[in-house]
Amino acid sequence: MHIQIIYQKSQKLCFPHIFNCIFVLIQKVMKKLLYTSLFIVALISPKVKAQYQPKNVSKEDLKKAQKWVDTTYKNLSQDEKLGQLFIVALYTNRGEDYISQVRNIVTNDKIGGLILMQDDAAREINLVNEFQQKSKVPLMIGMDAEWGLYQRIATAHKFPWAMTLGAIQDKNLVYQMAAKIAEDCHRMGINWDFAPVVDVNTNPNNPIIGNRSFGSEVNNVISSALSYSKGLQDNNILAAIKHFPGHGDTSTDSHLDLPVVSHTIERLNAVELAPFKALMNKGIGGVMVAHLYVPNLESGKGIPASVSKNIITGLLKDKLGYKGLIITDALNMGAVANKYQPGELDAMAFKAGNDIMLFSQGVSEGKKLIQKAIDKGEIPQSRVEESVKKILLTKYFLGLTQYTPKNPENINKDLNNDSHIQLVQNLYSNALTLLKDEKKLLPLTGKQIYYVPLEEAPYQTFANRLGNNVIIKKAGEINTIPAGSTVIVGFHKDNSTAYKPYKISAESKKVLSDLTKNQNIILNVFGSAYALKDIDISKVSTVLVSYENNDDSMNATADAFNGKTKIWGKLPVLVNDQLKPGMGIERNTSPQTNTK
Repeated sequence: MHIQIIYQKSQKLCFPHIFNCIFVLIQKVMKKLLYTSLFIVALISPKVKAQYQPKNVSKEDLKKAQKWVDTTYKNLSQDEKLGQLFIVALYTNRGEDYISQVRNIVTNDKIGGLILMQDDAAREINLVNEFQQKSKVPLMIGMDAEWGLYQRIATAHKFPWAMTLGAIQDKNLVYQMAAKIAEDCHRMGINWDFAPVVDVNTNPNNPIIGNRSFGSEVNNVISSALSYSKGLQDNNILAAIKHFPGHGDTSTDSHLDLPVVSHTIERLNAVELAPFKALMNKGIGGVMVAHLYVPNLESGKGIPASVSKNIITGLLKDKLGYKGLIITDALNMGAVANKYQPGELDAMAFKAGNDIMLFSQGVSEGKKLIQKAIDKGEIPQSRVEESVKKILLTKYFLGLTQYTPKNPENINKDLNNDSHIQLVQNLYSNALTLLKDEKKLLPLTGKQIYYVPLEEAPYQTFANRLGNNVIIKKAGEINTIPAGSTVIVGFHKDNSTAYKPYKISAESKKVLSDLTKNQNIILNVFGSAYALKDIDISKVSTVLVSYENNDDSMNATADAFNGKTKIWGKLPVLVNDQLKPGMGIERNTSPQTNTK
């Protein structure tokens, strides 16, 4: 205010030009001081929850953390600071030449981290140990482990997909699952699980999200994702909510091309953005930005969110106030990689406001282009300081300054044992959703049951667990089943990956229709609930959704059929006009089970 008054007087004293220069200079100094003070407060204040901090962190811990960050940052060259902004992929199934290339990038470009891909856990541990010892600043080690390390390491145990978890009513079980994933991550030397997905899957035909989403209801997505994130971060593994600003209603796979989300601002706020807004002040350490074109958030035609300054800086950082780490989705994905040169994409992403460029295809080129933009004044050096200090602080809080090499011995057994099986079967058991049971056919009462397995996936585990009272009949043998029998029809869908089609064949639909004419039918879907989208279940007495087709799911389902476990899951998605979110009949264990 005083400055403004002096400025007004100066105009009368005939030296407006000189004073205007002084005024602008003072403004710049004050702005710099304000920015610095706000940045320091944002980093160290216990009240700021959007930057990850361990539980029960003390003021003394915060001071030590800040001291390490300041000292480390000060001792880094500009090239080393820029290196912190990059995470590259490490595969062990691409040969030694590829691994040597990664080794050179770690050594020469001094990158900030690695994302572990397929497929040898012991080899990955040895390489991480080697690379950590070579790095001046500890590496952040990440992995896509939405359904556990199995997502990248086939010898690990598979946890349920998010869609299955969305059916579970006791969200503490989701927390327990994430805590177990965190334990597995620590065993591998992983610090960051790029999960959970918080996209609201409102499009049954979504080719890339689908099973990876907790469902089509915003509140269920929020509660499930919060439990998942806390399960990770309470156990000192960083979470990352993704894919901002919302990938749930897309019909294009962003690994292949650029999806478009054309919803209005009102719809985006109510659905796509809602989980991010609800979760980002809960201390969740990372937000991953998608390769999506959202016209109502980005005026530039065809500009992906991942390189949009309007979306990342304008919306995520400024409007929503997020202060944690912002990371791009993988920069090798077709939605962006096909349109830009290596390095060019990285520079665009950093200029837009990302802190970390994931799966970079051109680290050295990207560093040069970022430095060139800094030299031109297009990117302020303060942006480098902001991002690098956030990265360093997170590394400190994750305990990376005291890195201990991991032991690769027995790693496959440690990632896949009885503790995993017990937890996972409990998760599948709690997800089971009974949509109809008009003739009260469940639980089974010990009488003769017929079982007709349909579709393409294995079914024998389910049949074996059901017991000796079950007679298996193939589709061509249904005429030999006595009229009035209780018949289980199993739709066994291949879930070797999360992206397999869920639709049921015309042949299977006909078998089901024929059986309903003179039998009591229990339809069991070992696959996505969306499989029921165009199935006529009006004459089917009992319908149960198991969500997935694997040994754990089949064993859990058979136990529920036999009355050993309670059924109380709820449908997490809108399937059609008759099958809506929240549907689900509760069925307690059988009296015989309760007396044991």
